[in-house]
Amino acid sequence: MTDVTPWLELGSVAAGAGGLGYAKVRAPRVYWSLVGLPVTWGRFTWTYRDTMEVCGLTVQPSGFRAFVKRNLARAEVRPAPPKVRRVRGTSTGLLVTLRLPAGLEPADIAAATERLRHAWGVHSVTVSETKPGYVELRMTGYDVLRRVRMPRAAKPRDLVVPVALREDGRVFERNYRQQPMALTLGANQSGKSMFQRNLIKGLAQLPVGLVGIDCKRGVEQSRYAPRLSGLATDRQTAGRLVDALVQEMEDRFDLLALYGVSDLWELPDDVRPVPLVVLIDEVAELFWVTSKKEEADRDHTVMQLVRLGQMARAIGIYLEVCGQRFGSDLGRGATALRAQLTGRVVHRVNDKQTAEMGLGDVAPDAVASVTGIRADRPGVAVAGDASGYWSRIRTPEVTPAEAAAAVCRQFAHLTPDLPFLAPFRPVGQTVISPMPTDPPLVEVLPVGE
Repeated sequence: MTDVTPWLELGSVAAGAGGLGYAKVRAPRVYWSLVGLPVTWGRFTWTYRDTMEVCGLTVQPSGFRAFVKRNLARAEVRPAPPKVRRVRGTSTGLLVTLRLPAGLEPADIAAATERLRHAWGVHSVTVSETKPGYVELRMTGYDVLRRVRMPRAAKPRDLVVPVALREDGRVFERNYRQQPMALTLGANQSGKSMFQRNLIKGLAQLPVGLVGIDCKRGVEQSRYAPRLSGLATDRQTAGRLVDALVQEMEDRFDLLALYGVSDLWELPDDVRPVPLVVLIDEVAELFWVTSKKEEADRDHTVMQLVRLGQMARAIGIYLEVCGQRFGSDLGRGATALRAQLTGRVVHRVNDKQTAEMGLGDVAPDAVASVTGIRADRPGVAVAGDASGYWSRIRTPEVTPAEAAAAVCRQFAHLTPDLPFLAPFRPVGQTVISPMPTDPPLVEVLPVGE
């Protein structure tokens, strides 16, 4: 009788190998936890010293240490690499905390990340300084941005909105308290609109007022009308809306002076105005003019936006500006406005100059990364800020219906009723004004009322 045990064992091995191969493609987190993490951890442990020495990330020990090692320990004196203080595995990679020896700085480690990536067989390596003398190596085991899945714990809170996923597996958040003004650039079909939809989807769930400026006749933002306190769909209306925002800014500054404080969040809860996020889609439309007589109105609107960018943070008015290009070629005031937008997100662009417009003044090292974004990966972008730190991100795919119908209508009751924005309420919007003792009053407002 034929012994079938070897065949069963062979079948089990083949099934296991096939399962791991399937997991590597369809469930990379599972594959990384089962195979990638232990293999990479072992490779890092056994090759660490030699790798750091080959990459030039070692320093000669001090004279006293060298003397002790040579004469008392009778050991070979070798250049010393950074000391490994902690190694921790994650669902996407490996975290290593290093103590830098005298003579090395974080920039030295950052300059060698490509060599370290290939030496340890990981998808990417990023470096961040945790405190003086210490850096954190964040190794990502696989391409996290290939299929973006936001963690379930990533929920909007306060003025922090999770928008995308970083290439190291962490969540990229839009924090309006830290970066009140931001600029998002990208060519057509680059994922810029998808980024904005994710942002609006998160903002709609927060107790903030949303104001839209979409001079393309509202084709993008009109679908968010249930959650917008104001909407301008042409340049003339946008100019009046910006003037109203500037007047509101001045009124809020008067309120701060009355209470002797310098920030919106220092006001008592019962008198604090609601924060406002102004969403400007395709900012270039605010700059284009067709005749000489329109230039004065254009310059006035742009200067008012610059004033908002310079001062409105303290009173809780935040600018979120989107466009394909944003440079001095747009006209007077463009460079001054861009300088106030410290948060930058740049998707795939058509030329290097546009990448430099977005990141050249805050994170010049990131310009080359922008020009390498592939056309078949919409939603991939480079996010940077005035600190010089930058990273690659990708937004999950969200359809307009998911952002507008499923969220903006669901949270329409959070739309604040702001009297100064009454002339700019979207057409047919339902405004709910709850009274202390009576049931809510529901009123459908026509255009301009």
